Amino acid sequence: MLIIYFLLILSVFITYFIYKANQNTLQIKLNTISPTPFTTTDANTHYIRVLQLSDLHLEHISITPDKLFQKIKNQKFDIIAITGDFLDRPKSIPKLESYLQVIQKLDTTYGIYAVYGNHDYKLRKKHLIKLETTLNKYKVSILRNENKWIPIGNSNGLQLIGIDDHHSKKHEISKAYEGITDSFYRLVLTHDPNIVFQMDDYDFEYMLSGHFHGGQICWPKPYHLMKFGKLVRLNLIKGLIHYKGKIVYISEGLGQTGINIRVGSRPEITVHELQITSSNAPAFEKAI
Repeated sequence: MLIIYFLLILSVFITYFIYKANQNTLQIKLNTISPTPFTTTDANTHYIRVLQLSDLHLEHISITPDKLFQKIKNQKFDIIAITGDFLDRPKSIPKLESYLQVIQKLDTTYGIYAVYGNHDYKLRKKHLIKLETTLNKYKVSILRNENKWIPIGNSNGLQLIGIDDHHSKKHEISKAYEGITDSFYRLVLTHDPNIVFQMDDYDFEYMLSGHFHGGQICWPKPYHLMKFGKLVRLNLIKGLIHYKGKIVYISEGLGQTGINIRVGSRPEITVHELQITSSNAPAFEKAI
């Protein structure tokens, strides 16, 4: 009889734990990040706002398109950046359209850009082409080891550098940096932030990434992600990190993988406020 009571209590506890962990996937947070202090107000300085969305994982997302829109509809963004892992099954592509419709409604000055993540590369080639066609339909430009210069006022402008997914071994850093000079503000979009350890010879001012979901089940540490590279082993899985003067932001993402629960993490939308000037050296350094 004692064993029966114990199992009953245990089952109630597990059920409650899963319920609360599932509810965490609904608790979306909106973070505003300024990676470096604003240091000047001269005529060649411009301040831009970049909306980052990451890791939608449409097979396991609790945030509806309408809830996403309501969270950010009253804000203006200069750039929208989507840092990979839209989905991993072709049947989810139609579901993506409802989110892209919402994103396209947002007030954006310079456009919407994206990179692929490791889950996107689970698609067969024909389905990956369909994904890209769908993204292009909603004016989302995919950057696969390439860059795009964006003129911003009378500053030197911003160089948007898309490095393909490191986890899937699709990255070609040298190709992504073709034509880049240090006179631009260099904003890197990539999915797996572990690429930073291969970039000692490639400078940038700021990198946006995702991949780790803030651990997703982070209790007390994300031990289940240890195979995901050096950053996880250093317990650097979310937020701002600094490595050899390079500044990287790791988003906790919007969706989940495996099961629709989060422990010690929340779905995240991030707004990054950047200072674009004629001189773009990082204002400070803090090495790992």
